Amino acid sequence: MTQEPTAPIKMAPLKSAFDVSIAPPGSKSLTNRALLLAALAQGTSTLSGVLLADDTRRMLEALDTLGFSVKLDEAARTVVVEGSSGAIPVDQAKLMLGNAGTAVRFLTAAMALGEGPYTIDGIARMRERPIGQLVEPLRELGAEVEYVDNAGFPPLTVEGIEPDPMAALSGGNSVALEPTLSSQFISALFQIGPCLVGGLELTFSGRITSLPYVKMTLDLMEVFGAETARDKGYRSVRVRGRGYKAADYAIEPDASNATYFLAAAAATPGAKVQIPGLGSESLQGDAEFCDVLGRMGCDVTQRLHDTVVAAPPDGVLRAVEVDLNDMPDTAQTLAVLALFAEGTTIIRNVGNLRVKETDRLAALETELTKLGAVVNITGDDIAITPPFDGKLTPAAIDTYDDHRMAMSFAVAGLRFSGVTINDPDCVNKTYPGFWNDLDTLR
Repeated sequence: MTQEPTAPIKMAPLKSAFDVSIAPPGSKSLTNRALLLAALAQGTSTLSGVLLADDTRRMLEALDTLGFSVKLDEAARTVVVEGSSGAIPVDQAKLMLGNAGTAVRFLTAAMALGEGPYTIDGIARMRERPIGQLVEPLRELGAEVEYVDNAGFPPLTVEGIEPDPMAALSGGNSVALEPTLSSQFISALFQIGPCLVGGLELTFSGRITSLPYVKMTLDLMEVFGAETARDKGYRSVRVRGRGYKAADYAIEPDASNATYFLAAAAATPGAKVQIPGLGSESLQGDAEFCDVLGRMGCDVTQRLHDTVVAAPPDGVLRAVEVDLNDMPDTAQTLAVLALFAEGTTIIRNVGNLRVKETDRLAALETELTKLGAVVNITGDDIAITPPFDGKLTPAAIDTYDDHRMAMSFAVAGLRFSGVTINDPDCVNKTYPGFWNDLDTLR
């Protein structure tokens, strides 16, 4: 069930510029991937810097329900995982995963490695988020996946893939994919590839949605000993069926959550922020959001292991036109930052925002309009023109049980008075300490 909304927060504008160093907690994307890969590996893995938030706790609880040995040290933010060498320890389980998209997609695929039946369900919104583009490839691989209620949507029951001893001799498992709504479907398939007899090859007939997330998955799989082969254009990727090996791995700060602090610096004349632990060597594609800020006029320095962003030296933030298909989780951050830029900001190719925690395109249009912006959605593109007088209209921002709506619109409340964030605790999905960390800017 969805939690009851919490009391609104009335934002207070910053009284002065800031110069701070702040590291958001570990990446949700990396944490949930690493937890699953460690569980499927041979041996004992220790994960440090893990994110402890709603989405990752759902994954931890699910792994425990499935019989994996997962030992969490909350104070140290470490998890020790005893791997199962590609097997699912229990034969049957019922998983309730809330609105944790990564957990639902990744575990749906992982269940195909066990016997089953396994049931996977979530809150009402998760039951509206399509999953057919993952189910069909799993069926092609031999898994029995059935929809409990509505075809194409959770809840699901999954029964495992019957091992094919001839797969290695016949060239292994190969699946051709059309463009998908979510890169998580592709990542989910790749993650079970090393555990399949003969491995897995995926071929793509078009552009991969959010390709950096797929690259992240493959890179992390290699940390855990997987063998991958990728052609230059990512039209074909093969994963060998040689399993995973345990690894000790430190989770990077969450690049998506770092964007709110980078945007706050960009929007505040004279401000500067450093994000330690997140640099040019990051596995996360969203670490490149600083390049967008550079195009807007900010001073940007990104070294191997940190990123520094300062507001434009001339005090003028410029509008941009940018394709964020590879970084969809940064779209809301940029959309709110557009309120303070000169000109019309156009964010292209982000139609997949419609199937996130809420319909993020519709939510952005509604809430930005409340603040006085002119918003136009054309196909998969959204254009934002700030209020003509440069002043925001006071408004209470609805967050739609979507953590990114709350965190992105908080940036607006740092610049202008009259911004209230409804249901602020929805940030607990990925960043329970967000409001405390935001106060450090004061």
